[in-house]
Amino acid sequence: MYEVPSQGGRRIVVTGANSGLGKEATKRLAAAGAEVIMAVRTPAKGEAARAEIEAEVPGARLDVRRIDLADLASVREFAAGIVADDRPLHTLVNNAGVMAPRQRFETTDGFELQFGSDYLGPFALTEQLLPKLLTADAPRVVTMSSTVAQIGHIHLDDLKGEHRRYRPFREYGQAKLANLLMATRLADIARERGWTLRSVAAHPGYTRTNLQTAGANLGREKHRPPSDRALFYTQDVAHGTEPLLFAIADPAAENGAYYGPRNGMRGRTRKLGLPRSARRSDGAALWAAAEALTGTTL
Repeated sequence: MYEVPSQGGRRIVVTGANSGLGKEATKRLAAAGAEVIMAVRTPAKGEAARAEIEAEVPGARLDVRRIDLADLASVREFAAGIVADDRPLHTLVNNAGVMAPRQRFETTDGFELQFGSDYLGPFALTEQLLPKLLTADAPRVVTMSSTVAQIGHIHLDDLKGEHRRYRPFREYGQAKLANLLMATRLADIARERGWTLRSVAAHPGYTRTNLQTAGANLGREKHRPPSDRALFYTQDVAHGTEPLLFAIADPAAENGAYYGPRNGMRGRTRKLGLPRSARRSDGAALWAAAEALTGTTL
């Protein structure tokens, strides 16, 4: 099991901190001494998760705050609260997301749900928190991608998904590829501008969390349980969170690097090469398009 290096004195935002990978990361970062801001859509669920973590980690320093990544106004409100705090912010962890709803949903701002909440919301949050992060010692932005990014394609001419037939995993692949491109482009910007910031990407392989069912059950009256056919190839949350924790906390995590399980689905964390989909995509053009769509800028 990966042992998180001391995080004493560091203040970290984790989105989606009430369940799955976000909750596990929050618990282990708090145990390593970090103060964690649990950024969640539903505060009641965040408070319940905080109580569970505090029972396991006495003295954990946790702060539950609301953010809805599918609503850019909510993102701005959350970011303004962090900026207004008279305290540094050392790390932003873009973890929250939704996967493959069976039908097309839209965000508050009219974007396809996965692209809007998995990519545009975290993008806007990152840009708005960068000035705060850059005042801290050894700041990091860590962004969660997925193996599905390798089948993704960036539709620069139709990022809202308005002019093509909705296919759940095609849109999820675009969103997770966009996450990976955001991480690598931010790393390039940091180098160009001489920032000490490290931008790192990670993916969890096939980890058993509610991500596999939450999106698929959106709009269903009857909840459909996950299939157990692929259990042999999966890993539990404790192991699945390790690439994310390495990216967040390890001194060896490199700016612009991508980390995941050794064999792709599960196993020990290793540095990965970028998939062909990322190497063939224009990260700078996507960044510019995302700024136009979200109304944010560096």
